[in-house]
Amino acid sequence: MAAWPSYYLHLLLLLLSPTPLPLTGAHHFSAPNTTFNHLALAPGQGSLYVGAVNRLFQLSLELQLEAVAVTGPVIDSPDCVPFRDPAECPQARLTDNANQLLLVSSRAQELVACGQVRQGVCEKRRLGDVTEVLYQAEDPGDGQFVAANTPGVATVGLVVPLPGRDLLLVARGLAGKLSAGVPPLTVRQLAGPQPFSSEGLGRLVVGDFSDYNNSYVGAFADTHSAYFIFRRRGARAQAEYRSYVARICLGDANLYSYVEVPLACRGQGLIQAAFLAPGTLLGAFATGSRGAQAALCAFPLAELDGSMEQARRLCYTAGGRGPSGMEEATVEYGVTSRCVTLPADSPESYPCGDEHTPSPIAGRQPLEAQPLLQLGHPISAIAALQADGHMIAFLGDTQGQLHKVFLNSSQGQVYHSQQVGPPGSPISPDLLVDSNGGHLYVLTAQQVRTVPVAACPQFPNCTSCLQARDPLCGWCILQGRCTRKSQCRRAAQPNQWLWSYEEDSRCLHIQSLLPAHHSRQEQGQVTLSVPRLPTLAVDEYFHCAFGDYDSLAHVEGPHVACVTPPQDQVPLNPPGTDHITLPLALMFEDVAVAATNFSFYDCSAVQALEVAAPCHACVSSLWRCHWCPQSSHCVHGEQCPEGERTVYSAQEMDIQGHGPEACPQVVGLAGPHLVPVGWESHLALHVQNLQYFRGLSAAYHCWLELPGALQKLPASLEETAADTGLIHCQAQQFHPSMSQRELPVPIYVTRGEVQRLDNAHALHVILYDCAVGHPDCSHCQAANGSLGCLWCGDGQPTCRYGPLCPPGAVELLCPMPSIYMIEPLTGPPEGGLALTILGSNLGRAFADVQDAVSVAGQPCSPDPALYRKEAPGQTAMPTAVCSVPQDPVLLSLSPRWGPQAGGTQLTIHGQHLQTGGNITAFVGGQPCPIQEPVCPKTIVCRTMPQATPGEAMVLVVFGHAERKLLSSPFRYTANPQLVAAEPSISFRGGGRLIHVRGTGLDVVWQPLLSVWLEAEAEVKALGAQPQDLNPRRSCEAPAAEPQTCIQLGGGLLQCSTICSVNSSGLLLCRSPAVPDGAHPKRVFFTLDNVQVDFASASGGQSFLYQPNPRLAPLSREGLARPYRLKPGHILDVEGEGLNLGISKEEVRVHIGDGECLVKTLTLTHLYCEPPPHAPQPTNSSSALPQFVVQMGNVRLALGPVQYEAEPTMSTFPVEAQVGLGMGAAVLIAAVLLLTLMYRHKSKQALRDYQKVLVQLENLETGVGDQCRKEFTDLMTEMTDLSSDLEASGIPFLDYHTFAERAFFPGHGGCPLLPELEGLEEEGRRATVRQGLTQLSNLLNSKLFLLTLIHTLEEQPGFSQRDRCHVASLLSLVLHGKLEYLTDIMRTLLGDLAAHYVHKNPKLMLRRTETMVEKLLTNWLSICLYTFLREVAGEPLYMLFRAIQYQVDKGPVDAVTGKAKRTLNDSHLLREDVEFRPLTLMVLVGPGAGAAVGSSEMQRLPARVLDTDTITQVKEKVLDQVYKGTPFSQRPSVHALDLEWRSGLAGHLTLSDEDLTSVTQNHWKRLNTLQHYKVPDGATVGLIPQLHNGGAVSQSLAQNCPSGEDIPMLEDGDDGGVRLWHLVKATEEPEGAKARRSSLRERERERARAKAIPEIYLTRLLSMKGTLQKFVDDTFQAILSVNRPVPIAVKYLFDFLDELAEKHDIEDPETLHIWKTNSLLLRFWVNALKNPQLLFDVRVSDNVDAILAVIAQTFIDSCTLSEHKVGRDSPVNKLLYAREIPRYKQMVEKYYADIRQSPPVSYQEMNSALAELSGNYTSVSHCLEALQELYNHIHRYHDQIISALEEDPVGQKMQLACRLQQVAALVENKVTDL
Repeated sequence: MAAWPSYYLHLLLLLLSPTPLPLTGAHHFSAPNTTFNHLALAPGQGSLYVGAVNRLFQLSLELQLEAVAVTGPVIDSPDCVPFRDPAECPQARLTDNANQLLLVSSRAQELVACGQVRQGVCEKRRLGDVTEVLYQAEDPGDGQFVAANTPGVATVGLVVPLPGRDLLLVARGLAGKLSAGVPPLTVRQLAGPQPFSSEGLGRLVVGDFSDYNNSYVGAFADTHSAYFIFRRRGARAQAEYRSYVARICLGDANLYSYVEVPLACRGQGLIQAAFLAPGTLLGAFATGSRGAQAALCAFPLAELDGSMEQARRLCYTAGGRGPSGMEEATVEYGVTSRCVTLPADSPESYPCGDEHTPSPIAGRQPLEAQPLLQLGHPISAIAALQADGHMIAFLGDTQGQLHKVFLNSSQGQVYHSQQVGPPGSPISPDLLVDSNGGHLYVLTAQQVRTVPVAACPQFPNCTSCLQARDPLCGWCILQGRCTRKSQCRRAAQPNQWLWSYEEDSRCLHIQSLLPAHHSRQEQGQVTLSVPRLPTLAVDEYFHCAFGDYDSLAHVEGPHVACVTPPQDQVPLNPPGTDHITLPLALMFEDVAVAATNFSFYDCSAVQALEVAAPCHACVSSLWRCHWCPQSSHCVHGEQCPEGERTVYSAQEMDIQGHGPEACPQVVGLAGPHLVPVGWESHLALHVQNLQYFRGLSAAYHCWLELPGALQKLPASLEETAADTGLIHCQAQQFHPSMSQRELPVPIYVTRGEVQRLDNAHALHVILYDCAVGHPDCSHCQAANGSLGCLWCGDGQPTCRYGPLCPPGAVELLCPMPSIYMIEPLTGPPEGGLALTILGSNLGRAFADVQDAVSVAGQPCSPDPALYRKEAPGQTAMPTAVCSVPQDPVLLSLSPRWGPQAGGTQLTIHGQHLQTGGNITAFVGGQPCPIQEPVCPKTIVCRTMPQATPGEAMVLVVFGHAERKLLSSPFRYTANPQLVAAEPSISFRGGGRLIHVRGTGLDVVWQPLLSVWLEAEAEVKALGAQPQDLNPRRSCEAPAAEPQTCIQLGGGLLQCSTICSVNSSGLLLCRSPAVPDGAHPKRVFFTLDNVQVDFASASGGQSFLYQPNPRLAPLSREGLARPYRLKPGHILDVEGEGLNLGISKEEVRVHIGDGECLVKTLTLTHLYCEPPPHAPQPTNSSSALPQFVVQMGNVRLALGPVQYEAEPTMSTFPVEAQVGLGMGAAVLIAAVLLLTLMYRHKSKQALRDYQKVLVQLENLETGVGDQCRKEFTDLMTEMTDLSSDLEASGIPFLDYHTFAERAFFPGHGGCPLLPELEGLEEEGRRATVRQGLTQLSNLLNSKLFLLTLIHTLEEQPGFSQRDRCHVASLLSLVLHGKLEYLTDIMRTLLGDLAAHYVHKNPKLMLRRTETMVEKLLTNWLSICLYTFLREVAGEPLYMLFRAIQYQVDKGPVDAVTGKAKRTLNDSHLLREDVEFRPLTLMVLVGPGAGAAVGSSEMQRLPARVLDTDTITQVKEKVLDQVYKGTPFSQRPSVHALDLEWRSGLAGHLTLSDEDLTSVTQNHWKRLNTLQHYKVPDGATVGLIPQLHNGGAVSQSLAQNCPSGEDIPMLEDGDDGGVRLWHLVKATEEPEGAKARRSSLRERERERARAKAIPEIYLTRLLSMKGTLQKFVDDTFQAILSVNRPVPIAVKYLFDFLDELAEKHDIEDPETLHIWKTNSLLLRFWVNALKNPQLLFDVRVSDNVDAILAVIAQTFIDSCTLSEHKVGRDSPVNKLLYAREIPRYKQMVEKYYADIRQSPPVSYQEMNSALAELSGNYTSVSHCLEALQELYNHIHRYHDQIISALEEDPVGQKMQLACRLQQVAALVENKVTDL
């Protein structure tokens, strides 16, 4: 099996990492497109192992992925024995490798994994890391075929630990023709020369496999025996299958002890799953029709073993026959052995059999058991647990459900079932309980889950705890928790732990309260009755909690007495209530043992609840409240004040004068309750129970609650009996303002001003006014006679109360009727319309008008049901003839057709259509509901569904008149169909154009695209109106547009857009806008009455809404500031989520009235090409055009754009130019003279700087077009690269390699010498290892390490290189203890700061001159590796690739290394070289870059230049073919030849030098594609070189790779011939020429080098402009704090701040320099300049030179000094002169933001360091580092010993002695090296 590359494994780990889960008690692990087979748990290892198809997973106990091993697919066939050469097995195919057996060998710390391929051979892997294979048979024999080679055939096994060795017991079914020779049960060895072989060990020999095809269910072991459960035919030649259990002794390696007996679960089928529980074998048997149900049986192990012993005894001693003579035991499996007659003590003498005992034995008598439980689905897995004295079984069924069963004596009870796997996915038999019995691991084909064995804590209270009926859970009363019994401290004591299965097990409750409530005004005692209260210790107490008030409880048996809180501790009553109810809890410490509610009442508040009857309210309340009539108080308990009689509570049954009947009260009115307005009326009221006021004088008042006023009337009391009387209210006229006919007015009586008598019931008088509601005579005379209303003709005729009308003014006869209005006024001649007549005096009753109405001389019969007498009087009746007849005419209709589903809005055109009021329309016999109003010329209606397509006549009915439109019938067409809709995604802002295709779309009246939304309340308020299905129209106004969003029922919102019909097959719809806060539920099309879901129309693709895009303003200074656009520049707009819901073709970008053409749209960037000239602003109020991006409905204005003026050629005449030039020259000369005289010389530099900037700006403007084209091309390439990276990933180096390259730069791939190299004897190596281990321990002494470092640095011969090397060795040795290394580094940095403070503090950390500075570099590399990979790595890699792509687009001289495209002027190819890009078609075989699984040659395009040398072509071709492969895994360019294939036979091998190379004047030119005349589109191939003998060098390169390939800078003087490629190097060496040149010539040469011709500077500027975005992205990733700053950076900067504060350094520049030197210049500049530190890539000289310029720009950006350039400044500094100030601001903001971020605690840093410590775990490299470190110690051994002996603490710790011991162990060995 081919080894997988490491990066595939890393990618797989990332893909398979389980997502974090909420803390719900269940975690799960799944892997995409992977089927799980088996599960194994390593006891004590803390790991879980999952065997899957083609994978082995190692998980933590929390199901976090730790490792994954790939096991397939492999080339295999079940019909072939394992092979090496596929030719040996022609039928072999790529086969998935399912895991068949997964076992743990604890003693050897090995994982045994057997797959189905290669005939089921097994392999051993390390438990700690399953990716490490410990054993795999290269050429296995048939004795090593272990597992079944078919996934459907089960294989079970056990690892049996025996003294001195482990054995493997394996049982399997028959599978495949090659497995017929593998016995169903074998004993195999795990160790030795041939693991998994069964040679010399026991086999279950079978005579004929076809008769004994055992199907195994499980294998289990106890302390003495192994049990195998299986199904097979009952005996030879019998067709019936039976269930069996077989047993062998654990120590029996020969299977002499094999015994099997049948199992029978009474009345059930075959066994499906089994588990060996303590003392019991549990089996699940199929039952029901076709085995669709299951039954659980339990077989006691004692009975099982007894049955087997009986069979063994009979076969040993009685020939297999029982006492009855029947055969009860036999030797099975068709072998020659038979049951025998041995001595009677043979079973005891040979408990595990022997060579002479019969075997294998099969008992004939089945062991039977009764079913404990029946289940509705087949059981596929069983596990069991003995806990707290109870047996709990866990049953997994074939539907993915897990059932928890309580096995209680002879029955089982399911107390909990839950779905743990996908429905329909069976639970695997590997159902495992963890070592502490707390969790269950459940495996299905798709996932692994953990399920708690007992989820007691999830039950919050006692009731839910007991109702769960979980036998492992109970309620711990005094702890107030649902717990396991072992977790309840006093569970053994009575009434402490409640168990749901105990009789009378009830939650503790308060049975009664005495009293049940209490007055808040006084304290008292409450007695709680709590049955079965737990008993406390002597010094423990219960207490009562009344809300927040605690009271000590006194317990006597079940009774608990507590004192209520004082009044000031009881909360106030809620407003409008007379009591407050508080929770009353019986507490133990802070646990509520039992609880109820307890009320505190307030009698004084009761009377306020019923103002009309305060006494009634008081004495009839729930509380014992009494009423004091004289003082009008409601009191509790005590009687009223002395001398005052009391009305007692209704609860005082034995006291006279109790209850509401005894209250003084007004019983009712003594006279009529009707009171006319304006007439003086006298009111009288009956009162009773006035005996309470006897002898007390008081004034009485009547009170009427008139609208807006309370009227008081003096009253008098007339006593009619001992306790009753009449209250007479003073006569009074009432004149309220009345809007109704009758006004009820409440009335009550007070004694005095405020003492109110109760109203026995609601008392009202009714004020009425005859004039209200009786507008005419007929209404007045029809009024109720009891009111006394008469029609009075006095003055203004009106209806009055009789006595108010003068006698002569009463009119007994009413005037003639008056008619105000008749509608409708028109009707068809046929009549039949309903008329409504409005008027006055239209009769007192219907009988008055019944036969009194005629219309146009024709009688009209009024309808009694429609007769109304409200004002004004009206009547409606059907009439035969209209007063003004008119004839309606139908002319035409539109549209003429519509779908048969209906819903078409039909407009009927005609004349006089507004005829009558009863108009209905019909289309083909179906009603067509009319939309109001009906207009004179149009009627609009909506069609209804029609059964079949076809023509339908239009009919309109006006009353009894019918009008038909015969000339133009309406045609029903087939319903429209939708077949496609795309795109299926949009921004929430909507407006994206959706193309909808279908048939019959042009018949739809109004197609809509709608979305249903679940919206928040505030969203619904934003303009959404309730749905109106028939909105009102206006005859004159045009039809209103439908509402964008309407509110539906059920809290839904519907937003819609109207689609336009393009043709019968195409609709164009805009996606509806979705408000923020709304959640789309359904997107659908409405085609009149046809609704089609978007998913149905788009072929199953649901419509998705994405968040609206966000774009940053063009100007960094904000939206208001203009963006300065240089002509010809491409505009780059940054944002987020730009292409999530739209394509670049749909985006419209405008600058004023001009369009900016979108070139590229990515997730975060939009690039557009602006108009060449400044457009006009669209808004006249703005002087500058606005930059606006339109994405559907989303319109984003990003600020004004200001075009910068282009330099234009003068149009002046030549003479004017000359004159102006001369004048300007004179003027400039004068100005310069004055400037030189009056300005300081330093001003000159500033002016030069500004002039250079202007020149650079003009130059950049000149190269704008080129930059734009280059940048667009580059962005397309980078987009393609991003998609490639999604598949292959960025080629990061692993941490091990990264650390070694960072620690030991320049050492290639082997920074350390091989461990103990040269030691030939193993014993001597062991001694040296011991010494190095002691040295490692000695380094853990801080005093020793600091002394060692200081002593070494003091030695004159200890060079700077030595210091860096030792620091890196220490970093490697102490990598596992980063907290300690950090502490050492802090101490040394403190010493360094103290040293520099007295000199020049700004020089600290400037270079790497001390060991602590190198330690700091290494420490940052360790801590920032994760940040590099996750944050900064991608922009760094994209910058590297962008540079590489740009360099490769132009010619590069292979000899001098100079390139046309570069940022470095020293590497600039200044000559103009003509070149032409070519695309070669590269033949790729089934390997390198071909698609996975491809077996044919493929053609890949590769871009090259015709001026490329053959080696350059090979490099570019390899980059294309292996673009997803890290550089170290690619073949070497020098190991391959390039072959040009032209036609069938034309194969030409190309090379840099051959016989065709052109040589002239001792100059040989390297061959190029141009030289060979290779055309565009030519086919080439890479073939291995036959002459380079690269096998040895390649193997060496893999072990210890050399440095980068060296460019061909010098030729080898081959016979005086010099090589050249594009340009010839200088004829003479630089030194000779310099010696012969004069001083003046050298100066001129230097000036020429500085003043690069402008044409070359534009090349540099073009390259710079093209790469600018990638440089910005990289700097932004490094200097941004948008993501959390690495904790190490914050920790380091805080430490530097502490050092500055400690040494009183207040200069901010010094601190800035320290931070810059420690992080940016020390770490990031190195990362920028050396991509090979982080990535597995090749860095060419040209890329390296460009990165050097960018790194120098970064360095310049970190300085505080002002960055100025002049004419003589290096070109590299000129390039970025305009950007460096912006980068400086980024650096300063970066430092400021870090300083303001929260500080990092010591614990947080240590935690992070502890996590990083385990990243580098190479023990051998650690010993190599210790060996080299000792070499340095050995050089200065005496000085180090002296320093240690001089230190008093070192003397006490005997550090010098310990170092000498190390030397004694190592010294002699080292000298032999």
